[in-house]
Amino acid sequence: MNDYLLLFLLIMIIPISAQIYVSATYGKYRKIPNKFKLTGYDVARKILDKNGLNNVYIVKTGGRLSDHYDSSRKTIRLSNEIYDGDSMAAIAVAAHEVGHAIQDKDGYAFMRIRQAIAPTVSIGEKFSIILLLVGFFLQIVNLIWLAIIIMVAGLAFQIITLPVEFDASKRAKAEIDKHNLADQKSMDGIRAMLKAAAMTYVAAVLASILQILRLVLIITDRR
Repeated sequence: MNDYLLLFLLIMIIPISAQIYVSATYGKYRKIPNKFKLTGYDVARKILDKNGLNNVYIVKTGGRLSDHYDSSRKTIRLSNEIYDGDSMAAIAVAAHEVGHAIQDKDGYAFMRIRQAIAPTVSIGEKFSIILLLVGFFLQIVNLIWLAIIIMVAGLAFQIITLPVEFDASKRAKAEIDKHNLADQKSMDGIRAMLKAAAMTYVAAVLASILQILRLVLIITDRR
C-alpha cells in the first residue's frame, strides 16, 4: 500500500513541480525587457519572414501561456502578454512557436508523426478512462489491461512530443541569434525560459510512466 501511495504522490508532485518551475521562471523573465524593445509579435513576424513564411498569420489568443502553433490554419496564436510584451519571456515563447512553424515547413519527421496520430490518441485517452472505470467497477481485468495498453500508446505520443518541443526551442535560439534579435544578456534569460518550458513535457512523460506502472502493480497484485 505504501508503494501505491508513493507512486500516487509522485504522479501528483512531478507535474505540479514542473508547472511551478515554469511559472516562476516566466514570472521572473516577463518583468525584464529585452534590449531592443521588440515585442513577441515583432520577433515572430521577423523570423517568419526571414524563413519565407509570409503566409503564416500571428493572432492574439486568451489565457496565460496558451501560446501555440495551429498547423491546420498556418497560424501562430500568442497570448496577450507574449504578443504585446517586450520581455525576454515574450521573445522566447514567440520564437519557440515560430520554431514549430519552421518544422512544419521543413516537414520535420517527428512533427508529422505527432500530427498524424494526435486525433486517434485524443479519442483513445478518453476511451481509456471509461475502460478503467468500468473495469475496476465490474472487476473485469481484461478491460483494465486494454485501458493500460491504450495509455501506453498515449505515452508513446508524449515521448514523440519531446523531440518536437526540444527541436522547436533549438530552432528558436538559432533564429534569434542569427537575426540578432536579442543581446547576450537577453539570450541567457531566453535559454532559461525555454529550458523551464521543456521540463513540463518531461514531467508529463514521467508522470504517465508512473501512472501506468501503478496500474500494472495494482492489477498484478490483485491477480
